[in-house]
Amino acid sequence: MAKAELTAVIGPACRSLAERLGYELVDISLDREPTGKYLRIYIDRPEGITLDDCEAYHRAALPLVENYDYDFMEVSSPGIDRPLKTDRDFERGLGTEVEVRLFQAMDGAKELTGVLTGFDADSLTIGTAGGEKRIPRKAAALVKPLVDMEGVEEVEFTDDEGAPETDSGD
Repeated sequence: MAKAELTAVIGPACRSLAERLGYELVDISLDREPTGKYLRIYIDRPEGITLDDCEAYHRAALPLVENYDYDFMEVSSPGIDRPLKTDRDFERGLGTEVEVRLFQAMDGAKELTGVLTGFDADSLTIGTAGGEKRIPRKAAALVKPLVDMEGVEEVEFTDDEGAPETDSGD
């Protein structure tokens, strides 16, 4: 399957299916790995995605992609640190702390963090400790929210009855 086929044929069909099922199609990729070709489909919705959502979408998408050349199909959520790619993503990310990885160093750095304060068709504006930086969108290899894991180790997990799970030992 050529990339053109992925974007011209499979993408619109999968996007239409996602909309019918109440999801947002975030991304589709075809990744070649040593074990085969993986067709990866990422879906989301405002309240998040469950395993049942992934299964329902997977079953519904199979007939749409059965004639294409891939070995495995995966459907998943894009995750909490979902990369920002589209204007809609950047709109949702305004005011949040992001990490930006650049294709080439700018001002001596290939990576910067700060608050996404603005964007347009050509650039991103990031508020950093050193002031606002305007970055051409084409220069950004990856833009994703910074996930604060502070306090995660304090979360208490429970079993199905609500009792705290015991540590099986380290």
